[in-house]
Amino acid sequence: MANGAWAEIREKFQAALALSRVELHKNPEKEPYKSKYSSRVLLEEVKALLGPAPEDEDELPQAEEGLGAEAHALGLPAEVVEVEGPFALRAVRLAVIEFHLGTNLIDTEELSAGEEHLAKCLRLLRKYRLSQDCVSLYIQAQNNLGILWSEREEIETAQAYLESSEALYNQYMKEIGIPPLDPTEHFLPEEEKLTEQERSKRFEKVYTHNLYYLAQVYQHMEMFEKAAHYCHSTLKRQLEHNAYHPIEWAINAATLSQFYINKLCFMEARHCLSAANVIFGQTGKNPATEDTTETEGDVPELYHQRKGEIARCWIKYCLTLMQNAQLSMQDNIGELDLDKQSELRALRKKELDEEESVRKKAVQFGTGELCDAISAVEEKVSYLRPLDFEEARELFLLGQHYVSEAKEFFQIDGYVTDHIEVVQDHSALFKVLAFFETDMERRCKMHKRRIAMLEPLIVDLNPQYYLLVNRQIQFEIAHAYYDMMDLKVAIADKLRDPDSHIIKKINNLNKSALKYYQLFLDSLRDPNKVFPEHIGEDVLRPAMLAKFRVARLYGRIITSDPKKELENLATSLEHYKFIVDYCEKHPEAAQEIEVELELSKEMVSLLPTKMERFRTKMALT
Repeated sequence: MANGAWAEIREKFQAALALSRVELHKNPEKEPYKSKYSSRVLLEEVKALLGPAPEDEDELPQAEEGLGAEAHALGLPAEVVEVEGPFALRAVRLAVIEFHLGTNLIDTEELSAGEEHLAKCLRLLRKYRLSQDCVSLYIQAQNNLGILWSEREEIETAQAYLESSEALYNQYMKEIGIPPLDPTEHFLPEEEKLTEQERSKRFEKVYTHNLYYLAQVYQHMEMFEKAAHYCHSTLKRQLEHNAYHPIEWAINAATLSQFYINKLCFMEARHCLSAANVIFGQTGKNPATEDTTETEGDVPELYHQRKGEIARCWIKYCLTLMQNAQLSMQDNIGELDLDKQSELRALRKKELDEEESVRKKAVQFGTGELCDAISAVEEKVSYLRPLDFEEARELFLLGQHYVSEAKEFFQIDGYVTDHIEVVQDHSALFKVLAFFETDMERRCKMHKRRIAMLEPLIVDLNPQYYLLVNRQIQFEIAHAYYDMMDLKVAIADKLRDPDSHIIKKINNLNKSALKYYQLFLDSLRDPNKVFPEHIGEDVLRPAMLAKFRVARLYGRIITSDPKKELENLATSLEHYKFIVDYCEKHPEAAQEIEVELELSKEMVSLLPTKMERFRTKMALT
């Protein structure tokens, strides 16, 4: 090719790349893709100047054959064929143009046309895909096809392309290992070619993107272990190559912590969250990396939103760790079992002795100063289950700190659902802390705090639009009053002669619990105020528990009026009977409330006798 023509091709290609990088918001408002369209025109001109594809290109697999089922999309081993001679060189340069045309069309939402160009890129490169000249471009084309098929929800096809890219990267690194050419270098003069260091950096970034997309695909396929592994690998590589956006990296690490929390791997979860805090703290302070955009720090709302989201992940960490400890130490009525507590204390030494070996196997991010900074955050937070009030209180205070941080962004005006979830988590922190508290008066105060934060939410919520949330809060408030009443009764039982003030307090708590349980049960009624004959599976257990507790509450109202007491016992019996009758008609409901059903059957048997004795006593007096 004449030097003048080649210079023109190079110039047009570089101009096309520059136009493709123009951010959409810098285009005219009515022509958001203006720069993309201009870039495409230049790419088409370059393609025409390069000439037609080599003749043997027609013999290569067609686009429809190149999908997930075929050899090259399954990542089968490739043989090294070097790019030699003018025909091969033209094929590779055309493949670069096809790749950029494909991504350009996808950017302008012309997906099918974009797919055709990317498939053509793969066909042109197929025999050279393991060469130093082509491996990076081939992987990038497959990555883009993987994303395209993923967005179409053809997940298995996306998986095939992305796994093929991963296999090709691994084969290339094992058999060749030399940093390959970046696709743009095929249109650069020799003196402007990239250094090996820059080539390596760009190739590793391509592979990191491949792992990131695979993590998303595995998540979509509900292969959660694999998704977490690939997510961790992506995050680790981004730090190693200093190619990350601090806000995005931090939110991904915090999200990964939720996987470990659900697996009860609290050391790993703590590490992810600590790393998220440290990296998030770099926002606006880091020298620009390839992946850092100028928008970072320019969008305070996004910054504060992500900060709030990371805080919510910390809340879940504290809450789940405390709840897991509660489950390990409670007896069959939900109180602290001292024997279980002692057993866990004995295990604590073993857990601490094994900490170092566990840490070595656990996920690790960063090296040097970064590793030290992450460790400094970790050391302030326990990953072990709290065994007493003081240990639980440490986690509670940390969780409460992050509740305040989350509420700074997720306010009731504008983020109703998120704000309510944060408040509910705050309430749950108080509830689980109360389990560890031995002083009954202080436990009462904790439940009182829960009620104080939950009751205002009911006032602000429109029950028509927030029915499910309303029900959750009504049930939770009712349960808090119920627990307070039980505690006040236990306190009164220790006194020889409870005064009228205590009795009034117990009755008031009883009345409040009844009010909210009834509100919850009334929300299940149809527009004609009729209670359903068949209760939906999603509310079956809470509805049965509400009925059971209402029955128990009526039986515990303290009154000196015998007639009133008899009425209360009759109402109590009515609710116990509802549970027994419902479970006879709907046997599937019985397994949801086995304990409560047995107690209800007992009360249905005992209460009529008690009521008859009461009537006899009333007649005699």
